[in-house]
Amino acid sequence: MYFPQLQDVNLEPLWEEEINHKLAIKHAVLFSKINGIATAIMTEERLTEGLNYFSKLSLAYPINVLDLESFERLNNKFLEIQTGSDFEEIAGVSDELIEVEGDLLEFIRNSQDLLSNEDSAPIIKLVNSLFFQALQKGASDIHIESNERKGEVRLRMDGALKKHLDLDKSIIALVINRIKVISNLDISEKRVPQDGRTQLSIAKKSIDVRVSILPTYHGERVVMRILSQSEHIPTLESLGFTEDITVNLYKLLNHAHGMILVTGPTGSGKSTTLHACMQHISTPDKNIITVEDPVEYNADNISQIQVNTKVGLTFAAGLRSILRQDPDIIMVGEIRDSETADIALRSALTGHLLLSTLHTNDATSSLSRLMDMGIENFLISSTLLGVLAQRLTRKLCVECKEPTSLAPATLEELDIPTNTSYFKAVGCKVCDFTGYKGRQAIGELFIIDDQVKEMMKDGFNDFQVRESMKKRGMLTIADKLREMLIAGTTSYEEAVRVGIMDG
Repeated sequence: MYFPQLQDVNLEPLWEEEINHKLAIKHAVLFSKINGIATAIMTEERLTEGLNYFSKLSLAYPINVLDLESFERLNNKFLEIQTGSDFEEIAGVSDELIEVEGDLLEFIRNSQDLLSNEDSAPIIKLVNSLFFQALQKGASDIHIESNERKGEVRLRMDGALKKHLDLDKSIIALVINRIKVISNLDISEKRVPQDGRTQLSIAKKSIDVRVSILPTYHGERVVMRILSQSEHIPTLESLGFTEDITVNLYKLLNHAHGMILVTGPTGSGKSTTLHACMQHISTPDKNIITVEDPVEYNADNISQIQVNTKVGLTFAAGLRSILRQDPDIIMVGEIRDSETADIALRSALTGHLLLSTLHTNDATSSLSRLMDMGIENFLISSTLLGVLAQRLTRKLCVECKEPTSLAPATLEELDIPTNTSYFKAVGCKVCDFTGYKGRQAIGELFIIDDQVKEMMKDGFNDFQVRESMKKRGMLTIADKLREMLIAGTTSYEEAVRVGIMDG
């Protein structure tokens, strides 16, 4: 007997009240809608068992056979719906980690009655497994939210949030309490936001985690940022910057004094780039001190100060203290106000190399941002060496990307060739059904040379400076996105999101 075979699909469960799904799952029979038709889903490995059980149900559903991995995925979704029912008795809790979400859901279901407090073995195992799965998937953040009826765990992968699993309302509260315990936070305090840090040792790997807890209407929500150790700090090349940028940036880093800025929106990888720069110039004969909020990369060869506004340790206060520590290179996490900007520029003027970040959309507008902060023109032109504006662009998954056609008006607007094939995101198991795998840093480097200083002296605005730099060959972020689009490494949608229209 032949049944249609489906490979690598992501089906949604069809939960029919009249069917005993607990029994159906046991006999490897699941249900879903395929092209709008209710269908019975089985797997090759347990086809006979499934057919025997299905024949007793007297349902006139067509039957489809799935590959094992797709079947497991659907099976986990069914198990998720069934959370809370007494599944089977748990046979002792061991310390090993649970690697797959589906096994984790089953584990929770089985140990429902044992999940009594935040120190119970199942909760410890559950929280450790969540961290392990996040590390395995390469997530940068773990979000745990309490909703009205249930809780939800989401992971940020390649800059985009993706649902990981649903948890029972009672379990979410225990998970959050467990996280508070390991972060040295107050379990009884549920009314005010709390921030903490913790270090975990999972699968023989030590990881630093920054924890932020916020009370919301339906209960607390937690966001955990997984921080990297110094051995994980990438080089500028491995971040994906083109050769012209890395070569010119390394030249700027050779200066004994002056200021280098990295700009871009939140989450565009500015801190990572700064740390990559510092690792490049860090030698035993240099004294490097940073003031950050928070310290994201724990680096061995540099002294790092954490901003603490409660005790008056702001960027400006930290920077003043650093200057008395005889530094060669200073890194300020962010220039937020005119006081910090003023001290930063004056310290760059007096013989220090200073690196920092600024929130601007492109490299050239950092000039007017500094002027808006009340910094004199001469101070900017005599200290600023260069500005790197950067973004992170998701790369299409090479396993599943598909050619697509763009509208002639779009091609004309973006000024890209019409005879090239472009690609779109699809989604497969390799990229966790997102269509994208990995990210690449792209940037524009604006070097402050004599011509720019002349333009600043003559009172040119950002737009005029930018147009002049483009004529002189400065490649913008939009140019780099065009190159990625033409090369087929990213999609039109992603290029628009990152800013191909900004010129």
